[in-house]
Amino acid sequence: MILVTGATGNIGSALLKELRECDAGPLRGLTRDAERASFPEGVGAVEGDFAEIASLKPALEGVRSLFLVSRIGSDADILDAAREAGVEHVVLVSSITVQTHPHLGPAGENLAVERLLKGSGMAWTILRPTQFASNALWWAASIREHQAVRAPYAGIGLPTIHPADIASVARVALTESGHQGRTYALTGPERVTARQQVEAIAVALEREVPFAEISREEAHRHMTAFLGDEAADAVLDVTGGDVNEELLKVRDTVSQVTGSPARSFHQWVSENAAAFR
Repeated sequence: MILVTGATGNIGSALLKELRECDAGPLRGLTRDAERASFPEGVGAVEGDFAEIASLKPALEGVRSLFLVSRIGSDADILDAAREAGVEHVVLVSSITVQTHPHLGPAGENLAVERLLKGSGMAWTILRPTQFASNALWWAASIREHQAVRAPYAGIGLPTIHPADIASVARVALTESGHQGRTYALTGPERVTARQQVEAIAVALEREVPFAEISREEAHRHMTAFLGDEAADAVLDVTGGDVNEELLKVRDTVSQVTGSPARSFHQWVSENAAAFR
């Protein structure tokens, strides 16, 4: 039995689809509301709340492999519950900032979760993706309202990854041998700047999408409202304010693990253009 947490999210929903298509055996998707969840046929919807660890116990019953996105609950308690339930292997989504920006607070928190997993006694696989292509959804409301996209560091390109590629690597790690005890840094196939992302969205929409580069200070003021001060600073550092070659490096890990090339940002846009209309 495989349990996928974050089952309605960008990665989890794609992972459940892939696992079902490859006939990976019994599958469960964890959600807070099983009645509203829309999972592939044959996937069991189970309810659980990371804020209430006791609620996870029924969902973990009989589970041998767990897909876990870090820092959405008390990771120590979640891992304890998984071990007590008999889970044998955990595939954890962490962050590439653990290796590129270890001094940042969020990176340190991700590293702490990685260490908890490694010390849990369960087998592990750690995924460290770079910036998600789906982060462009932050601009969706402005684009739908025909307002300018406002972003800092317009000319700095990151090897943005399609969330479905994270799911594909997770699917392989969960269903094939040779991936336990491995840590994978995951990127997309090329660097893409914020300006290029907006241009790709404009092409998909077949209309002009204005873009305005703003200062770090202005971006920080807007981001602090929903991220908090420390997290806003960290995001701004890794999206342009404090980049380094390790962060900017384009890696072939996705193709090496899955046998298929990493998906481009343009592909993500073509699949999600409706969100910007």
